[in-house]
Amino acid sequence: MKIGLISDTHGYLDEQILRHLGYCDEIWHAGDFGTLAVSETLAALKPLRGVYGNIDDSTIRRIHPKTLRFTCSNLDVLMTHIGGYPGKYNPEIRAEIQANPPQLFICGHSHILKIMPDKANHLLHINPGAAGKHGFHKVRTLVTFMVSEGKMSDLKVIELGKRA
Repeated sequence: MKIGLISDTHGYLDEQILRHLGYCDEIWHAGDFGTLAVSETLAALKPLRGVYGNIDDSTIRRIHPKTLRFTCSNLDVLMTHIGGYPGKYNPEIRAEIQANPPQLFICGHSHILKIMPDKANHLLHINPGAAGKHGFHKVRTLVTFMVSEGKMSDLKVIELGKRA
């Protein structure tokens, strides 16, 4: 199964984002959709899993939870918007990670693309950066990867161009 992972769209989608995500089997959004139209457009394109972010309004919060735990092709995934990084997790999520570590932890919020192992909790951490135009990031990004039988492969960072 091919996954397209994005975050921090802040109400912005362009043809380039939709083209890349159109090749995926599922889209995962790590929060800050920005508008209901972004969520609806992505859900119409492919099956969508997402969490709300700190800028998302009550309409989006009724559709998408704060934290989402799910299994995809036997891969245990935990996703939230404000999660932090290995060794510096947000206190709200740290307890869950330590008590029951997922294989993959996903968050957004920082607009900083990071893919790194958490050796202490035996998981992979991914923040796909920001796909939208709002924020301080210089390059818009998304991440794609394959999931099969509890394993990830073919992880790719896709640069979508400059933010401005």
